[in-house]
Amino acid sequence: MSRISDWLQEPEVAGCPVDGLARFEAHRAVLRRKRMIRSVFDGFHQTFVNLDRRYLRGEGQVIELGAGVYPVRETVPGVLATDVVPAPHLDRVLDAGAMDLPDNSVHAFYLQNVFHHFPEPDRFFQELERTLVPGGGAILIEPANGPFASWLYPRLFATEGYDKTAPDWSTPVGGPMSGANQALSFLVFDRDHTRFHTSHPNLEVVYRDVLHSWPRYLVSGGLNFRSLLPGFMTSPMRMVEAVLSPLRGLLGLHRVIVLRKRDDRRS
Repeated sequence: MSRISDWLQEPEVAGCPVDGLARFEAHRAVLRRKRMIRSVFDGFHQTFVNLDRRYLRGEGQVIELGAGVYPVRETVPGVLATDVVPAPHLDRVLDAGAMDLPDNSVHAFYLQNVFHHFPEPDRFFQELERTLVPGGGAILIEPANGPFASWLYPRLFATEGYDKTAPDWSTPVGGPMSGANQALSFLVFDRDHTRFHTSHPNLEVVYRDVLHSWPRYLVSGGLNFRSLLPGFMTSPMRMVEAVLSPLRGLLGLHRVIVLRKRDDRRS
């Protein structure tokens, strides 16, 4: 069966190596001209801020991991933009599995479609336990695991798997953007939630939900595929999302998870 990407891919992206800087720049060019997908990402950024204010505590840095082509700080000033790959528009290079950061120095980490690229999630969790202030946390936006997402994601990206039956959390070793398992959040926080809590008792899941912006994300084509509707349809699509919001558990394409470092002082 031919993949959707074979016939719907954005021209700028076609032929760009997945892990090269050329794809980075191609995605930035797509983002500049596609109003609808920018609105989705802007909504992701606001979700980070809202959940941070609601669930996280303590003073410290706010850092985005895997900031990629559209860092949070472009809409929320003051968020440090980092990635494992250096780029001129980012603030610094940071490896989520071995962060060059002091202990107990970070208030929050924001991760947008990044977690499922980590080859060893346990190393990331250990770094959260070390670097976060008590009451601080990490907010993850990841591929959802409902019926529609479970059908669609395996058909989208040849370089990223979606395997809900993988025996372990580790993902195939590849480049920064290849070798991922987009079902990783399901494996860790749903199927193997007991293992997660046992292995990392200082981290607690304090919030999870499925985002309702899936119609705009789908018809915009994201960064890799052609738009199915013009940009001026962004506002009408928001109204469609409001109507369909109760179905987001079945049809949603992204989920959000908030992890918080336990604060014994509040026990």
